[in-house]
Amino acid sequence: MKKISASALAKRLNKNTRELFIELSDKKLIYRKDEQWYLTRKGKEFGGETIFNPKYGEYIVWPEEFNPFQLKEEDRKELLTATKIGEKFNLSSQRINLIFSEIGWTEKAIKGWKVTSLGRKIGGVQFEHQSGATYVMWPKSILTNKILIRSINGKENEEERKSNSNETKETEEFRKKFPANYRTKDGHMVRSRAEMVIDNALYEYGLAHAYERKLPVEEDVYSDFYIPSKNGGKAVYIEFWGYEENDKYIKRKKIKQEIYKKYEFNLIELSDKHIENLDDYLPRMLLKYNIKVE
Repeated sequence: MKKISASALAKRLNKNTRELFIELSDKKLIYRKDEQWYLTRKGKEFGGETIFNPKYGEYIVWPEEFNPFQLKEEDRKELLTATKIGEKFNLSSQRINLIFSEIGWTEKAIKGWKVTSLGRKIGGVQFEHQSGATYVMWPKSILTNKILIRSINGKENEEERKSNSNETKETEEFRKKFPANYRTKDGHMVRSRAEMVIDNALYEYGLAHAYERKLPVEEDVYSDFYIPSKNGGKAVYIEFWGYEENDKYIKRKKIKQEIYKKYEFNLIELSDKHIENLDDYLPRMLLKYNIKVE
């Protein structure tokens, strides 16, 4: 859903900006504090969002078709807390928040959780307690989200397996061609010496990580390595690009790169030139995502 600034919205509605802000304030969608406009919870439920621009600073945007002069209650989204979502799946709010973090919808803030760009696409809305702690609320549609349900259940349903059958076949062919014959220090079985070097480095850095983690997207794609968000660090995926002489591999590489870009996942890309001196390269690459290693 495209969102536009208040001035652009006023122009679309044939109103001046002052008229629009008065209406938004009267409808309790925004409020004024310290010479700055802020969204209310009601404003967020109607699709308002605060964004930051390096040139203009923080400002509020609204859905392009939003009209506060003809406010329709059906346009208001009922938002759910992690607690309410947890009740639906018989899980604690803490577990739900960890799952959101693992699938890249939220990341740990200084105090609480903040929504990521991917989480905003799903409908996540950022809130702040009076204490300064941040939290995220979600639209009701989250309860039937396939990615969330897959992450909770730990497996795909039959419908997803059928829709991903072609991609799964290619993945299985790749795994047969490149079997996992290398054992790492933490017990993972990986497919090449280079992946063994990467896995061992992550283990020695003390970083929790997963090998061949399925990306939290509709497409059937697996990352080489995944480091979850923890202790202020962002969640990040690592891909090692080898087998550059293989046409099928190059095609698969391009598809994966496009998917990482499409969903704005944090990605570290490694090649043969990095492996022999990995301790020189990888710590600096991780630092870009606030992951510090000794």
